[in-house]
Amino acid sequence: MGRWLDGRGELVVYGERIVHGEGIVHGERDGFAVPLEIATSYRARTKGLLGRDGIEGALLLSPAGSVHTFRMRFPIDVAYLDRRLRVIAVRTMKPGRLGLPRVRSRHVLEAEAGAMEGWGVRVGARVEIVVE
Repeated sequence: MGRWLDGRGELVVYGERIVHGEGIVHGERDGFAVPLEIATSYRARTKGLLGRDGIEGALLLSPAGSVHTFRMRFPIDVAYLDRRLRVIAVRTMKPGRLGLPRVRSRHVLEAEAGAMEGWGVRVGARVEIVVE
């Protein structure tokens, strides 16, 4: 938790995750790390994933309570996080959509559609932001 600056880091997801061919893997202690881009300035949050064909890992928008996918080229998974970095909602959004604001949301994670399920990002999961 805390304030971050635009840059890079890692998203660490604690809880269960799905490994293809192996089913559910439990990982509450060790966590699962994913490359992360951090967008905290107005300019970086406004640009987000616009103009890209994909993303390796995830993008953190902070502060943020809602997102849109206008002018995006690919569908995305969106996870809304509360101030304690707990996932309060996860949605998959097609391009050209407007997401509903989440009252308790303080941060939003975006990734390519389908990625978050494999990482174990689901309602109630806890995540950590590790800055490089």
